[in-house]
Amino acid sequence: MLEVGMKAPAFTLPDKDGNLVSLADFAGKTVALYFYPRDNTPGCTRQACAFAGAYEEFKKIGTVVIGVSKDSQASHQRFAEKYDLPFVLLSDPELTAIQAYGVWQEKKNYGKVSMGVVRSTFVINGEGVIEKVMPKVKPDTNAAEILAYLEKRG
Repeated sequence: MLEVGMKAPAFTLPDKDGNLVSLADFAGKTVALYFYPRDNTPGCTRQACAFAGAYEEFKKIGTVVIGVSKDSQASHQRFAEKYDLPFVLLSDPELTAIQAYGVWQEKKNYGKVSMGVVRSTFVINGEGVIEKVMPKVKPDTNAAEILAYLEKRG
């Protein structure tokens, strides 16, 4: 897992519409980059809807919200339309960014061990440096915690 003070790994991934989006596109802006396991699952839906609900607040403080999972662009498109998600969703089926950020890890579910995305959020400052790392976040409180952190730091 990456740590505070490290340079955020660069990436270029397709969004839900097939447009390539790079972390470098947001130079000079704060980015709330969150990784989640899968579109349309209960926890991921609650997390995405919480970010959507707070989206205007994030915009007011100049923060870009980006969600990343290994789902396809088509899946992201359906997910965004179904829940009216206003922020960027990136598709990472090759696990490029997911592995670069260290969130592809062993997980245990009902005693079964498998590899998967550990729900994690990174705050990246305008210089491209990681300023906050939140591993194993809770889907219901993640957006509010990030917003509170950003408002406190000013």
